[in-house]
Amino acid sequence: MPAATLISSALLLPPILTSVLKTKIKFLGGDGSRDWTSLPATFPAEYSFVIVTDLHIEDGDMFGFDKLPDAITEYNAEAELPIAFAVALGDITQYGTEEDIKKFMEVAENLGKMDIPCYPVIGNHDIYFGNWPVWKGLIGSTRYRIDGGNTSLFILDSANSFFGKQQLDWLQSELLSAKKNVFVFTHSPLFVEGPVGMQQITDTRERARVISILNDKCDMMFMGHSHKRVINNTGNVEYVSIEDFKSFKTYCVVTVRSSGISYEFKKL
Repeated sequence: MPAATLISSALLLPPILTSVLKTKIKFLGGDGSRDWTSLPATFPAEYSFVIVTDLHIEDGDMFGFDKLPDAITEYNAEAELPIAFAVALGDITQYGTEEDIKKFMEVAENLGKMDIPCYPVIGNHDIYFGNWPVWKGLIGSTRYRIDGGNTSLFILDSANSFFGKQQLDWLQSELLSAKKNVFVFTHSPLFVEGPVGMQQITDTRERARVISILNDKCDMMFMGHSHKRVINNTGNVEYVSIEDFKSFKTYCVVTVRSSGISYEFKKL
């Protein structure tokens, strides 16, 4: 299979579009000359990456997200393993408007100029008021795989708080050919605090299947949505939900070394 396999989710498509299963990510990095559909073939074995979630960009207000490239520049100036890519875990916008998705893309393009691709994950707020076509038109796919060096990234669509059989079948199949380091990203969390949680994947059978699929095949899964930091270890996979950037200005830096994987939380 090619280094990057990009397959759009059919979960959110209107019935007339459910046959459309292959949509390349449309937005470009930097000056538009590079299509961020894969990590570089020479992607290093050791590296860092950054994750943010729940930006809730609204009416052009980015709530400080536009300062992230400067924070990464400062971090990379002193880091042993500089940040190689970024992921935004959904609810990138408050209402899914074209204006606000384009504000996110401005920051993604600024990161692209630094040779740091920024991968978007769709969230429930990004499809409010029937705005799924806006995402599809500007960004494209809502589920995709990115490969580079010894790493595979899987971006999953949980904007409706479920994955669906087709998407989980795809994940299970793709993991068979995944690289050594595997990271999965989605919006809605598998775990929440307390015995009753409304802010998570709604189907307990789906949660159980995801855990089963990822066991022994994934290092970490990152999620957002609940606006709280919740960390669980199940089997040999660490599941990390990150608090919202809008309120806390938190971002997570993950460092991958041959000796293991570590992460830390930082604030702008």
